[in-house]
Amino acid sequence: MRLRSKFGVTLLAAAMAVTACGGSGGGDEGGDSAGDAVAANPEAELIFFDASGNETLDPAHPQNNSSLSYESLLAIYDRLIHLTDEGEPIPGLAEEWAYNDDLTQFTMTLREGATFHDGTPVDAAAVVANFDRSKGLTEPIGATMQNTLDLMASYEATDERTVVIQLSEPSGQMEYWLSANGGMMISPEALTPGAYGVNLEAIGAGPYALESFESNVVTKMVRYEDYWGGTEGRPARFENHYVTDGQARLNAVRSGEANLAILDASQIPEAEGAGLDVQINQQLSLWNIYTNLAGPDIGDLRVRQAIMHAIDRQSLVDALTFGSGAPAQQLFPEGHPVWIEELDEAYPYDPDKARELLAEAGKSGGVDIDFVLLNNTEYRQLAEALQQMLAEVDIRLTFEVVDISQAGVFYRDPNDLHGEVMMARWGGRPDPLQTFQEVTSSQGTYTPGGVASPRIDELVEQASALTPDNPERLEVIRELNREVIEQAATFPIMIRSNVFAYSPGCVQNLTPYLPAGDDRMNDVTISQDCAA
Repeated sequence: MRLRSKFGVTLLAAAMAVTACGGSGGGDEGGDSAGDAVAANPEAELIFFDASGNETLDPAHPQNNSSLSYESLLAIYDRLIHLTDEGEPIPGLAEEWAYNDDLTQFTMTLREGATFHDGTPVDAAAVVANFDRSKGLTEPIGATMQNTLDLMASYEATDERTVVIQLSEPSGQMEYWLSANGGMMISPEALTPGAYGVNLEAIGAGPYALESFESNVVTKMVRYEDYWGGTEGRPARFENHYVTDGQARLNAVRSGEANLAILDASQIPEAEGAGLDVQINQQLSLWNIYTNLAGPDIGDLRVRQAIMHAIDRQSLVDALTFGSGAPAQQLFPEGHPVWIEELDEAYPYDPDKARELLAEAGKSGGVDIDFVLLNNTEYRQLAEALQQMLAEVDIRLTFEVVDISQAGVFYRDPNDLHGEVMMARWGGRPDPLQTFQEVTSSQGTYTPGGVASPRIDELVEQASALTPDNPERLEVIRELNREVIEQAATFPIMIRSNVFAYSPGCVQNLTPYLPAGDDRMNDVTISQDCAA
């Protein structure tokens, strides 16, 4: 049986219109909470074979900036502010929050009774300790964490449950940043000197507590019985296994070694033929090629535009996604408030136009582009198709193959950057401005060679000073979208979905999680009659 879950236009629009204040929606993020599951087995084990892994379980670590690593992080670390599956901020460890009139102060009130896995209370002092630790790190940290910290000029605990943050500039984004890595709280007992990366003891306040961790192999967790949000029929254990080979992931479900696996789209027919349930979760996510504009060729606008014209997106969708994808020239799908219809025709597939642009750039003999290729079957299939397609206009891709966990070689060390481009799955963000900040602006992880135009940073700054309920904000972000497309600042390829396989009727409450472009496992339940 094939199941399909997708986001509606009205839900996306609602996420854009969130007001800048705390609500009373409670802590349940899921559209279908685990409490609604039928005949869930609370003694079951959720054994998930994933295509991505964690180098560390440190929310500050650069590799964990990626949505590819979120399942274990979201299970272990609770966040100050939660998001619905559609991206609307709702209470988490903080039950209320508010800005002052000029958006320079952000005040949070923490809920009572929440504890870390070691029994330490989640209070204002613990939050301040987390901010102190993040601010004091001298090691590399991810862009999401850095952007959060950059907004904090100062902060203090004014009583046991209240934290007041003075912002470094007017901003209406703080609740979004604190719903991600910057809001993942670690027990103060674990924040010892030298606790960074693999040396950090991962003690959070989430629904699962860490049992054991093997870097880029497996994260094993047990249900936290004192989680403030309740156990709600969650499995007794959750294991997140990192398996790069798609066939191995599918075989694990067929044999009962795993009860849930993420698949490559090309495996849909085989999985359905084996009698498994296949679930396609549409994401606010896409395959995208990030650009290092310091590269010898990619820094030329005409070369970037040539690449955009040389990609036959519809052919890639037809050949590789088995009905689970859609062509994209923008960082958002059709129907999203930021999406602009005419921009989806800005770079029609036109090999002759691509050759013409290369000639204008003085590259009539073509160009050689170093391409960082993340090593799993789905990435390789798409990259090899792109390589063949671009070769037709003498844009020659040379692959540097690295493990997914080593994606940071593209952006982490300014003195040792690899590749002019890197392709990866971009996970969506609840606030579309965050997508532009991280993918195209000087604040971002994925702009190691700088930004395509000063106008991009100017529009980012302008939009960040407006609250989500201000209609002018959407217009500024749409103008930012237009500038990004005109500058060919990054190369969207196609909107993507996550494809899962499991034994019929075994897995319930597997819902798309818009804010990370991934699927949150916290509320997944296993039915009583599941064999695995």
